Amino acid sequence: MSDRKILVTSALPYANGPIHLGHMVEYIQTDIWVRFQKQRHQQCYFVCADDTHGTPIMLRADSEGITPEQLIARSAEEHLADFTEFGVAFDNFHSTHSAENKSLAELIYRRLREGGHISSRSITQAFDPVKNMFLPDRFIKGDCPKCGAKDQYGDSCEACGATYSPTELKNAVSVVSGEKPIEKESLHYFFKLPDFENMLREWIAEGHLQNEVGNKMNEWLENGLQEWDISRDAPYFGFEIPDAPGKYFYVWLDAPIGYMASFKNLCEREEDLNFDDFWAEESDAELYHFIGKDIIYFHALFWPAMLKGSGFRTPSAIFAHGFLTVNGEKMSKSRGTFIKARTYLDHLNPEYLRYYFAAKLGSGVDDIDLNFDDFTQRVNSDLVGKVVNIASRCAGFIHKRFDGMLSKHCVEPELYDYFIEANEGIARCYETREFGKAMREIMALADRANQYIDEKKPWLIAKEEGRDEELHEICSMGINLFRLLIVYLKPVVPAMAHQAEIFLNLEPEAWPDKAEPLLDHQIDVFRPLMTRVDPDKIAAVVEASKENLQKTEEPKPKRFDPIAEAIEFDDFAKLDLRIARIVKAEHVEGADKLLQLTVDIGDETRNIFAGIKSAYAPEDLIGKLTLVVANLKPRKMRFGLSEGMVLAAGPGGKDIWLLNPDQGAVPGMRVK
Repeated sequence: MSDRKILVTSALPYANGPIHLGHMVEYIQTDIWVRFQKQRHQQCYFVCADDTHGTPIMLRADSEGITPEQLIARSAEEHLADFTEFGVAFDNFHSTHSAENKSLAELIYRRLREGGHISSRSITQAFDPVKNMFLPDRFIKGDCPKCGAKDQYGDSCEACGATYSPTELKNAVSVVSGEKPIEKESLHYFFKLPDFENMLREWIAEGHLQNEVGNKMNEWLENGLQEWDISRDAPYFGFEIPDAPGKYFYVWLDAPIGYMASFKNLCEREEDLNFDDFWAEESDAELYHFIGKDIIYFHALFWPAMLKGSGFRTPSAIFAHGFLTVNGEKMSKSRGTFIKARTYLDHLNPEYLRYYFAAKLGSGVDDIDLNFDDFTQRVNSDLVGKVVNIASRCAGFIHKRFDGMLSKHCVEPELYDYFIEANEGIARCYETREFGKAMREIMALADRANQYIDEKKPWLIAKEEGRDEELHEICSMGINLFRLLIVYLKPVVPAMAHQAEIFLNLEPEAWPDKAEPLLDHQIDVFRPLMTRVDPDKIAAVVEASKENLQKTEEPKPKRFDPIAEAIEFDDFAKLDLRIARIVKAEHVEGADKLLQLTVDIGDETRNIFAGIKSAYAPEDLIGKLTLVVANLKPRKMRFGLSEGMVLAAGPGGKDIWLLNPDQGAVPGMRVK
C-alpha cells in the first residue's frame, strides 16, 4: 500500500439549529470513506467544526436571552453527541469561533490585500430603522415582484423560482422587527474573484471536481465572475476585519478557513503532525472536501481562489453529493420538513441508516430517497437475513459440539480465496465512493456464503452419527466467510463489526487483502449482532417528527401505474409461484434485452428468457434466489423455448429489481 497523507473534511454544520438526517448523508458518507482509508493503514485525518458566525446566530441568542458564545457552546455539545452516536469519528471537531480561525482569517485577508485582491466601495442596503442594523436578504420578506406570491424572502421566490434583489420586493418588511426597511449606504470590502478566472479554469480542467460539477462551474465562468462582498456591518457576530473598525468578515469568508483552523488545533495537540505538511503551497498531501451540492459555488470558486491568492495549497478534489428526500418528499429546513438526528436516535439503530445510505450512495450528485418500506426491507434482508444469519447458523454447532474451537482445516480453499480476491474490487468501490456498488458486491458474497451452507445442510449432518468432522469443517468455513464479510462492511457498520470481532475473538481487523483463514481458533459465544427493524419504531420516528413533516394541501402526483381491477381469490390461486435458484445465466446472441436463465425450482430445472440484461450482469445472478411463475405456458421464441417467468419490479432500463425471498426459503417452495 502507498504511504498516503490524507486530510478530509465535511462541510461545517451551522450552529443555529439541530442536525437532521439530510446532514447525515454527508457525514456518514465521509466517515465511511475515512474509515476505509484507516482500515488500509493510510495516514488519514478527518476534521470538522461548527460554523458559528453570522446574523442568525446573533439574533437567536438575543431571542433566548443568552450570549452567542453560550448558544454555540450548547450547539457544539448537541451536534457532537449526535455525530458520535451515528459513529462519525472525527479526529477533531472544533469551532470557527476560535483563536486559530481568527488568526488564519486575518492572515489570509492580509495576504489577499497585499496581493491587490481586495477592494472597497460604498453600497446601498436594506436597513432596519428599529433594530438599527443592516438586513441580510433572508431577513427581509414581502411579495414576489414577479408572481405576487406573499411571504417570500428577499433573494428568491419559492413559488415561481424567480431571483431578485431585496429592494425589488413589494410590501417588504424586516423579519426582525416587522418594520419596513429603509435604504442606507455603507462602505464594504470585496474580494476580487475575477483576478483568479484563469487560475480557476485551469484548476477545474485538471479534474478536481466531478464532471457535472465542473460543467456547472464553467457555466458560471462563462457568465463572468463578480467581486465578492466579504464584509458585514456591526452589529454582527464574527471576527472584525483588521484595520476596519465596525466591519466584520462575512461568515462565508471565515467558515471554510475553519477546515484549516480545526486541523491546526489538532496539530497543536499532536506533536507528530505538521500543519504546513498539509496546507503549504508545495504540500504533497491529499486534501478532500465532502460537501452538499447547494454550497458548490463557495467551495469550488471562492475557496480555491482565496487559498491560491494567500499562498496556500488548493484542494485535491471536492466531492459534492445530492439532497435527501423522505418517502419521496423534498426536505426543507426553511419549512421545517426534516427528521432530526436525535429523533431518529431515540428510536432506531444508527447503523441501519449508515448501511441504507451506503447502499444508495454513488460518486455523483444525485439526490437519494429515504423510503421507510425500502429501508426496512433492505436492512432486514441484507444485514440480518444474509450477513448475521451466516454466523447464527454456524456458531451454535461450533460451541455445542466443538467447545467453540474452529476446525484445523479450510475445507473449501477455493471458495475462501474467491472471497479474499474480491477485496480489490470492493476496495476500488470504496476508494471511488461507489458505496452502493460496494454493498451489492458484498451482498453477492453473502448470497454465495448462504448458498454454501444451504447446499451442505449442516442441520441435517448434525443428526447423523460419524459426520462430526464434516459438520465441524462446514460450520468453520461458514464462520470464516462471515468474518470476511464483516471486515468488508466494517467502514459502514463499525459498531456491529466491533461486536463481531469480540465474537470472533480477534483484534481490530485491517483490510483483508491477504488474510489467512481462522484455523484451530477459539471463538466466543454468539450473541445477536443486529435485530430486525421494528416497524413500530419507524412509526414512532414519524409520529415524533409530525410537527416537522407538514403535509401540503395539494395531492402528491401519482408515481406508479394504477392498481389493476380486483380479482377473485380463485383467479390468484391459479398462479403457481415457486422459489427458484438461478444456476446459470448467459447472454443471448442477437438479443438486446434478454438473458437466458437456467433456474432450479426444486425437482426440476427450467429455461427462462428474461428481459433484465440492462440491469444485471449474468455473473452477478448465479446463486440468487428469486420467484418464478412456474405454470405459465411455455412460449416459443426465436432464441428457444421459455418455460416460465421470473418476477421483478421497476420501470425498466437499469431500474429493474428481481424479487428475492428471505433466507430460509429453498428452491421448489410454493409462494402462497
